[in-house]
Amino acid sequence: MAHIAKLRLLLVSAFGPAIALLLLLTFAGYVVLGSNGVLAWGDYSRQLHGAKLELKKTEQARAELRNRVDALNPRRVDPDLADELVRRQLGVIHHDEVIVPLN
Repeated sequence: MAHIAKLRLLLVSAFGPAIALLLLLTFAGYVVLGSNGVLAWGDYSRQLHGAKLELKKTEQARAELRNRVDALNPRRVDPDLADELVRRQLGVIHHDEVIVPLN
């Protein structure tokens, strides 16, 4: 009977540290394998690189559009751009025309 009591006392006293160890191992597993873990870091860096490339393209397109809008300012219209837009609207531009830049 004394052996059973000692065994029960041993099991009860080991229960707390065992639960703590299981929790620690669970958290360590999530650190490595979780959706925000160490293994997902490489995927996030690839996504960041792709997003930076897309941002660069978008900023370049935005700069081109800003330049075109500035060229259409009513106070100082670019004559070449105005000519191109008028000819396109009137339908007198042809697909085989060649535009020769002067500068």
